[in-house]
Formats: sequence, structure tokens, C-alpha cells
Amino acid sequence: MTEKSKPVKSKKAAEKSGKYLVVVESPAKSKTINKILGKEYKVIATMGHIVDLPHDRMGIDFDNNFKPEYRVMKGRAKYVKEIKKEAKAAKAVYLAADPDREGEAICWHIQNEIKKAAEDVYRVRFGEITANAIKKAFDEKGSIDMNKVNAQQARRLLDRIVGYSLSPLLWRLIARGLSAGRVQSVAVRLVVERENAIRSFKPEEYWSLDVLLRKSDPAYAEKKFIAKLVKYKHEKVHVKTKEEADKALSEVTDQKFVVKEVLRKEKKSYPRAPYTTSVLQQDAFNKLNFSASKTMRIAQGLYEGVDLGEEGTVGLITYMRTDSVRVSEDAVKEAKEYIVSRYGEKYYPSVPAQYKSGKSAQEGHEAIRPTLPLREPGHVEKYLTADELKLYTLVWKRFVSSQMVNAVYSVLAVRIDAGDYTFRAGGAELIFDGFLCVYRGENLLGEELKEIPPLAVEEEVLPIEFVPEQHFTKAPPRYTDATLVKELELRGIGRPSTYAPTLKTVVDRNYIKRVQRYFQPTELGEVVNTLLVEQFPEIVDYEFTARMESDLDSIEDGKANWSNIVGSFYAHFINKVESVKVSLKDMKKQQAKEQGTCELCGRPMIEKWGRRGKFISCSGFPECRNARSITSGVKCPAENCAGELVERKSRKGSFYGCSKFPNCRFTAKTLADAAKFAAAKGQAPDAVQAAETVEGSTVEDE
Repeated sequence: MTEKSKPVKSKKAAEKSGKYLVVVESPAKSKTINKILGKEYKVIATMGHIVDLPHDRMGIDFDNNFKPEYRVMKGRAKYVKEIKKEAKAAKAVYLAADPDREGEAICWHIQNEIKKAAEDVYRVRFGEITANAIKKAFDEKGSIDMNKVNAQQARRLLDRIVGYSLSPLLWRLIARGLSAGRVQSVAVRLVVERENAIRSFKPEEYWSLDVLLRKSDPAYAEKKFIAKLVKYKHEKVHVKTKEEADKALSEVTDQKFVVKEVLRKEKKSYPRAPYTTSVLQQDAFNKLNFSASKTMRIAQGLYEGVDLGEEGTVGLITYMRTDSVRVSEDAVKEAKEYIVSRYGEKYYPSVPAQYKSGKSAQEGHEAIRPTLPLREPGHVEKYLTADELKLYTLVWKRFVSSQMVNAVYSVLAVRIDAGDYTFRAGGAELIFDGFLCVYRGENLLGEELKEIPPLAVEEEVLPIEFVPEQHFTKAPPRYTDATLVKELELRGIGRPSTYAPTLKTVVDRNYIKRVQRYFQPTELGEVVNTLLVEQFPEIVDYEFTARMESDLDSIEDGKANWSNIVGSFYAHFINKVESVKVSLKDMKKQQAKEQGTCELCGRPMIEKWGRRGKFISCSGFPECRNARSITSGVKCPAENCAGELVERKSRKGSFYGCSKFPNCRFTAKTLADAAKFAAAKGQAPDAVQAAETVEGSTVEDE
């Protein structure tokens, strides 16, 4: 720190002999910041939030303007005690949690805990953990933004009201241990509705008709190209059956194919904006096969700091929870210097690129970009893990390319008539790579560019082969991490900080599961969703949930009062809860199906719901506690084992284990993996053989 950036001491602070205290959330962040600030400063971590609502009750004083009953969280008392002790001796205290709602709330709670111990308490905010950014933040120290605190507080209270009101109803009607959430339940509804659309989908037949052509000039005999049937009598053609395809084929077979139009024009390909949180999660899933949770975990590490040897510990990317595409002037300037020196003047636009954020974006944040100075991925490769390097490279290329000029293609469109039928052929040639030069070796178009020989209007071309092909319309695809995050963002549900936790929560609660790369609802998820849709349609209504997010933004912007927002929601919601309680008063849980006889007591074994899904239990519970999992029907491929594979849950996700555990300890990540194991052992039991139909790659998660 320079003399200028040292804090101004009050008279009381000047008498203290301690260091300047800086409080952050995580140990990794504290380590990086401490190295930047030096010996005059002590940086300690809270390990996240230090206070929260109590677990054993609602924790909201509804008669006192919805005042929350905050308590120091379990396991956090020792951190609070240390912060108070250090604050008492410190010359000044700097609250440096993340620059978002959650970070602001953490700072506010810390300030409340130490208000008797410290006089000079400041809030500092930075979007990247580098020496320049830290210095600037301390020079521009300020106070807590209560609008952000109130927005976070309102969000927390709304989630508590929904969760603690609905969960008991789920316990009563389905099983104990279940829970509902304001955003999570909407995500489950999306997955369930997509699954229902897939089930009800009926494929429709259609046909395409392509023709392989060449010029009549023998010199171009090898330059064949394909044209597609697009129109009949100048109207767009829809060939629905084989009979229609055969008719079209018979009518064009003897026709002359004459070129009627040759259009060549330049087409620009524009660079994309730097990453926001949701787009980074989508790209990391599609290109790197990372789940949303894994992406955020790695991004957090890159933001908090990486040891770069002699350079020290440095944050490599800016704050990774953002919905803004804004870039600082310093970053624009350095990008220009890098692009011009590395690629040349023609690769930098005459006017710096500007991108427009979404209407609800918080423009106080920057987009996700590499910190300054720009460090090429190759220069930091030896300090990063393989996954860190992959994600850093993704961020680095996206930012640098976003500041470059457009790529330019020469696009050719050819119209060829054969009697009443019109065919089209097309091709493109890259004539200036522009921003694509950053991605050399990567095909961003998704397909190879097609080459077409030179053609002239009224030139006759020769058909070589006709290719009629049958197709069927496809059901909508299941959601992946990428597409579900995109859908939530498009609908205005959730915010950058919530996408990954939301997906993780609904999987952990066993409401949806990953089948390879795709999300499917579990039976439990469908049952819970049906109940919520029928009884609490507003809670899982997409537009209503989006409006609530908008209300939280209004609180953060100082345009709405947090207690009014909470009160308006509560008044309507609690009346609905009480109404449902009355209507369901005499309802009982679904009648359980009998599943054989208990081998211990002879009473019927029945299906029951649990937090992990269905299981089979003795109807004599609790006198008889005999219970077992429902198997997948796939025989265990372990040698000399008569068990079947059972889906189980662990901290790291779901897997399949043998029903004979602990006598048999066979496990597999998927049924497909079990099938491969069986094949390697020369086994081919029918059930395992059927599992071989499971295809695709598993998403890399924890």
C-alpha cells in the first residue's frame, strides 16, 4: 500500500497498537489479499455467513414488521469471537466481502457484531483481486449499502416463509424430510413439464429430397455439390409421406436443372459479449462438459487467487457472479494494446466494441474477464490444474475476441430450377478471420464450409444422384445444465448467484436426477410438483416468480420497501396455506402398494416415500424396522453375486450399488458402466445387457 492509500485514523484508532483488520468470507481470498496489503494488515475469514434465521422455527416476528430473528450460525461462534477480538485492537476495520447482495449482508452482520468493539468500520468493494483493484477499493472506502442488505434480507425471508410453510404439508401428504423452495420448485416444474412433453410427443413423418450435381464442363467433374428441394411452384414445399417424395422424384428425374440465380455477398460474423455468469455456465457445459456447480467452484478459485510463483498470489479473473457485460476502460485499453501488438491494427475496431446488458442487469458489476495485466493461458499454464486452465482459457478467449473486429465470409446462394421444383445450394468462404483468429483450430460454425464450383445464370448442371430421405420430427430435448440455466435466465427466474445452487439443490433433494448429460424428474419430483401445481399454483408460476425477482431488484435499487414487499406476499400466501390445510385436513397419504411379506415378522411389506425416493418397509414400523431399497432390476455383475443394482445417493451424487451390501461392495456410476464391467468379465445377463443402451458422457461435477 502507498502512503496515499493508508487509512485515515481517528484519534481513538491512532491510540490502538494493532493492525488494520480486513474481513472477507473465504480463507483463499484472505490469503491473496493479505499478500497484496502487506504486514500492516491482518485479513481473516468468516467462512461465509455468520448469522442466519434459526433452524427450529420460522424465525420471523410477523407482528413487528417482519423483523428477522438472526442467530449466530452453528460452528461460526469461534469466528465471530475472533473477529470481535481483532476488531477491538485494530486501528480500523475493513469489510471486504463479495460485491453483491450476499456479500453486503455478510458485512452488515459483521458490523452489527463488532459495533461495540470498533469505531472506524469501512466497506470496501472490488471486482477483482489484484493489487491495483485492492488499492483503489481502499482509497474509495465507503459504508454499507443498506438497499442491497434489504434486498438480501427480503429474499431470505421470502424463502423461509415458503419453505417453512409448505414443507410440513409435503411431510403430511408424501413423506417427512421433503422441502419446497421459491426458485427450486419452479426449476423442478420446468423439468417435469419438459418430461411430460416428451412423453406425449408423437413423431410426424417428413421427407427431404437432395440432388447431387456437377457442372457439364469435364474440367469440373470432381467438384460435385448438393442442392436441396425447397419449393414447388414457388411455394415452400412440405413432403410428408413416401408417396409424395416418390411423386416429386419422378417429376424431377427427367427435368433439366438450370441455374436461375447466383447471389454472392459478404456476411459478417460478430464477436460475442464477454461472459456473464449464466453464459459462462452454458459454454463450460457445452464445451468442457462441466456442471454449473463445477464451473462456479473453479471460477471461485480463479477469482480468489492462484499462486503464480515469483509474481505471488493473484486473482486471475474478475468476480464471477454477474449479469452485466460492461467492461472497464482500463480493460478496454489493455485489450487494445494486446490485440494490436499480437495481431495487428486491422484486428482492432475503429470504435471500441460496446455490448448491451439485459434490462435487469446490475451495471455496477463488470463482465467476467481476465484480470489485468492480460495473462495468456500459456503463461500461467504451469500454475493451474487442467480444469482451471480450461476454464481460464475459455474466459480469456471470450474477452479478447469480444474486443476485436468482425469476421467476414463470402456467402454464395444458388437457385436451381427443375420444372416446377426449386432447389437451393449454398456455400461460404472465410475471407477475413477477424475475432476468429483467437479461436484458430476451433470450428465455431459447427460444420465444414461447403465449396461450390463457379456457376452462371442459365447454365445447365447435371444431376448425378437423387437422395430422398425419410425423417421424423423429434421430441423436445431434456434440459441440461446449460439449457436449464438459459431457460431460467430467459424467464427472469433467479439471479447469477442462484443458478448453480438451484440445480445442485434439486438434484440433492432427489427431485430431479442426471441421466448422463440430461435432467429427468424423479418419481418423487413429479409427485411433489403435482401437489404444488394443484394447491399452490402461484408459487410455481413462472411469471409470478419472475415478478418477485424484479421486486427484489427494486429493493436493491432503492425503489421499494423490503417489508412492504414481504408483507404483500405473506398476506396472500398465508391465507392460501391455511385454506389448503383445511381442505387437506382429512386427506391421507397415498395408499401404499404391498410388496410381499416381511421376512422378519410376517406382516406385509409396503412401498413408502422417503427423502431419497421410494423404498420398501415393513407395515409394522416402528415395531419392526425391516426395510430395503427398490432395485433397478439390473443384476449385479460382480462374480458369484445374486444381488441387484440399487440407485444410491452420496455427497458427490448418485451411483449404483449392490443390494447385498455390505457382503458385496460393487459400485458403478451408471448402469452403462455396470454393463461395461459385465462385458469385460465375459458376462451378458439380460438386465445388464439392456443397460448398454444408455449412451452419452457423464457431466464432470465434483
